[in-house]
Amino acid sequence: MSIEKLTKLPPVVIGYRIDPALPIIPLAMQVSQAGCAAPHAHPRGQLIFASSGVMRVICSRDVWIVPPSQAVWVPPEIEHEVYFPGEVSLRNLFIDPSASVGLPKVCTVFKVSPLLRELILKAVLVGDNYSSGSPGYRLMMVILDELLQAEPTELHLPMGHDERLLRVMEALLKNPGDNRELDELAKIAGASSRTLSRLFVRETGLSFGAWRKRLLLQEAIDRLGKGQNVTRVAFDLGYQSLSAFIEMFRQSLGASPGQYLRLNVN
Repeated sequence: MSIEKLTKLPPVVIGYRIDPALPIIPLAMQVSQAGCAAPHAHPRGQLIFASSGVMRVICSRDVWIVPPSQAVWVPPEIEHEVYFPGEVSLRNLFIDPSASVGLPKVCTVFKVSPLLRELILKAVLVGDNYSSGSPGYRLMMVILDELLQAEPTELHLPMGHDERLLRVMEALLKNPGDNRELDELAKIAGASSRTLSRLFVRETGLSFGAWRKRLLLQEAIDRLGKGQNVTRVAFDLGYQSLSAFIEMFRQSLGASPGQYLRLNVN
């Protein structure tokens, strides 16, 4: 995804509106090939959910590729960026700081249950046209209860801080299909493969192999969500056979690429 070519979107002003009487302010947006003009933060927390389409979220240097089966929770005052490389039906819930107690203090991706999905879609119809004790208010309270019980997912891509490690990460982010091993990548890092191996574990909590696997999964979800052919995606990402790619996908996500798309993207 070329961020430079995307339409730049300013921060949504609702995120700065503090009003405990409105614990959730929903907002629906239809976006296409767009993204944040700059990293930003706001007093309201934000649940970012795409009812269709795939988005990329960068929060505290971690990266998520998010299909419609998931939603990203960004706590109040946490800097973040969001990008929409294709057509996305966006459903935001801006949550007042007074109502975010109990929700994670760090950016988190939640699995969206069928119930939570329908609640979010209903909330968008209500908007901010509700008062305390009204049916709309009670709906927002149910959503908060569901979010407190939502199951997080760990399929994000943690980034490092060490300059040597970042050189390797940035090279792979630019070309996810680069299948060079750590010994070869060490040449661009200015460090030994042993040092890089230690840095991956220390700064991301993942081995180099596990980190690259997550990168490939994120890239695959992104490309498949744009409608690219499964075979093309497999070979572009450096797999020697389609079956090897499908098996990796199935082991990681519990479904083949085709099954995953039908359940999560369409």
